[in-house]
Amino acid sequence: LYMIKIKIRKAVKKKKYIFLAAMAFLAVFLIWWAVSGTGAVKEIFLPKPSSVLQYYVGAIQDGSLWENTRISVIRITLGFLIAVVLGIPVGILAGTFKKIEVVIRPLCEFIRYMPVPAFVPLIMVWVGIGESAKVTVIFIGTFFQLVLMVADDAMAVPDDLINAGYTLGADTKKAVFRIMIPAMLPRLMETLRMMIGWAWTYLVSAELVAANTGLGYTILKSQRFLKTDAIFGGILLIGLLGLITDRIFAFLNKKLFPWVEGGK
Repeated sequence: LYMIKIKIRKAVKKKKYIFLAAMAFLAVFLIWWAVSGTGAVKEIFLPKPSSVLQYYVGAIQDGSLWENTRISVIRITLGFLIAVVLGIPVGILAGTFKKIEVVIRPLCEFIRYMPVPAFVPLIMVWVGIGESAKVTVIFIGTFFQLVLMVADDAMAVPDDLINAGYTLGADTKKAVFRIMIPAMLPRLMETLRMMIGWAWTYLVSAELVAANTGLGYTILKSQRFLKTDAIFGGILLIGLLGLITDRIFAFLNKKLFPWVEGGK
């Protein structure tokens, strides 16, 4: 009966939103603490929160946590920025001109379903095993999906808006740069917000390539020695960094485009 009374897509006040979100995190933590603390699950499978906290303290004291985090953030940033610089123009072209879409979309649709880790041996042959290889993995993981989503953003601009521009004397160039691109910017920001999340998910795959630093490398190294506290610590930190970048994009979207509904 309670569910029936709730209206579909009814807005939630900010304070209540924050409270419910915090309660959800707290509930997960309490379940984790209860299951691991009572010994229901062996610590080799599920470490105690205190063990993860001890790992963080040790990693902060020896400086490895900050260094690995810094390197991973740089790799994510470079791979994502290169994908954005190349993917946005290609996506806009594919979403604007049908002849270009015919060439771009099927190819991107095909490549985006290929597993990114499978490219790792090829990337090592193509660009070596240095930092460029890690950046390339993240680029491949985000570029093709980004192109398709940007194309959809461009296609979502109403035809009536474009036709009104033509009626007022705009040529194709003006219609693209003064009508389509400004109209699609709020959706584009949401697309970038989603894609930075994709970039973080490919971090571990990127750091498969002969890495000796980074959060993904730390997780993989800990796996060999069954150090589940370090594995959990790395996973949680990557999730936190991803959440921070997500909130940054949400904040920018809200500030730059305050008139867009749902720009939280």
